[in-house]
Amino acid sequence: YRGCEHGCTYCFARPSHAFMGLSPGLDFEARLFAKPNAAELLERELSAPGYVPKPIAIGTNTDAYQPAERSYNLMREILDVLDRYHHPVAIVTKSALVERDIDILARMAERNLCKVALSITTLDKKLCRSMEPRASAPHKRLHALKSLSDAGVPTSVMVAPVIPALTDSEIEAILEASAEHGATEAGFVLLRLPREVSELFRDWLLRERPGQYQHVMSLIRSMRGGKDYDANWGERMRGKGPYADQIAKRFQLAAKRLGLNTRRRKLNTELFVSPQKGGVQLDLF
Repeated sequence: YRGCEHGCTYCFARPSHAFMGLSPGLDFEARLFAKPNAAELLERELSAPGYVPKPIAIGTNTDAYQPAERSYNLMREILDVLDRYHHPVAIVTKSALVERDIDILARMAERNLCKVALSITTLDKKLCRSMEPRASAPHKRLHALKSLSDAGVPTSVMVAPVIPALTDSEIEAILEASAEHGATEAGFVLLRLPREVSELFRDWLLRERPGQYQHVMSLIRSMRGGKDYDANWGERMRGKGPYADQIAKRFQLAAKRLGLNTRRRKLNTELFVSPQKGGVQLDLF
C-alpha cells in the first residue's frame, strides 16, 4: 500500500505521497493506493532465472496490515505465495490484524521462514489514540505478540519511534510488557522527521502537548546536530550526542536484563523452490 490509514503523526513515509502530487498530510491518510495483483507479481519475480532468495522485509515503509487490508487481503495472498515456495519473510506492523494470518505464519515458522515484529511507541492509550489515531491500541498489539508467540511464530518488539521527553520514559516498560507476551528480540528507532514530517509533527505537538513542545524539540535537535533531522546513514536511526547515547544504553541494559536479543534468529533461505513459470523473461522457443 502507498499511504497509510493509521495516520501516525510522526510517520517518516509521509513524504512519499508527494511523489504522486498528493499531500503528505491528510492525503497520505485518506487517499491510498493498493496493488491488487501484488501476489501475482511476486510469484513472477520469484520465478525469474537466477533469482537468489533472501528474506523479504514487509512493513518497513507503510503498514501491510492497515485497515484496508481487511478488504483487499493482499498480505494474505502474498504470504500464500511465500509459504508455497518456502521463501522467508520478516514483518513489521502496528496492527493486531496480523493475527488473522497466524495459520500461515505458524506453518512457515515450523520451517524457520518467518518472524514478526510489533511496533509499540507507547503503552499510554490516550497518547496512542492522539498520536497513532487508527493503529491498534497498545494492549491489542501486546495480545498479538502473545498469540503469535503461542503459535510458535518468532516475535520481537520495535520500540519505535522513541520520542525524547514524550515516550522515552517508557522504554523499559514496553520491553518488559513485550517480553511477558513472548517477544524474544527487540529493537528501537529514534524519532525521524524528514521533510514535511517535521512540520506535521511540530503542529501536532503544539496542539496536543504545548507545554512540552520546547523540551521535546530541544532534545530532538540536540541529537540531530541542531536540526530537526539528520539523514546521515548510520545516525538517522539512533541520533548522536549524550542524550542519544543515554537512550541506547538504557535500551541495551533493559533488553539484557529481560533476556532479549540473546539469540538473533536467521531465517532459512535453503528451502526455496522456484515457481518455475518462466520468470519475467519468457523462453524464445
